Amino acid sequence: MQFGYTIVYVPDVAASLAFFEKAFGFACRFLHESGAYGELETGATALAFASLDMGEMHFPDGFVAASASPVPLGVEVAFVTDNVSAAHARAVSAGATEILAPESKPWGQVVSYVRCPDGTLVELCSPVGG
Repeated sequence: MQFGYTIVYVPDVAASLAFFEKAFGFACRFLHESGAYGELETGATALAFASLDMGEMHFPDGFVAASASPVPLGVEVAFVTDNVSAAHARAVSAGATEILAPESKPWGQVVSYVRCPDGTLVELCSPVGG
């Protein structure tokens, strides 16, 4: 078994790809010509986005879209960085909503949380033990 990718169902795949590039510096790896699916260049494990229509097709009994939830969903995407404060400021400047400003945790990490315009919850954190 290998972890292949995480897919976030969003209202506008191209807009999410563009936001993640501006806010976090990830380039677009792929955007399907339909606009219904795209991936970011995030290394071996891809972060991908799919349209809400695709989600409705895959989950005919329904699902909770992060963009429609008034509070963040109970799942996050975490990005490790040596400068959490700068990454946090960049994300907020790009349009993310601050959930938690950067703070030092008892286990030695600096951690912050932002919510992206598409509803995705992102943790920005320093390396563990760093």
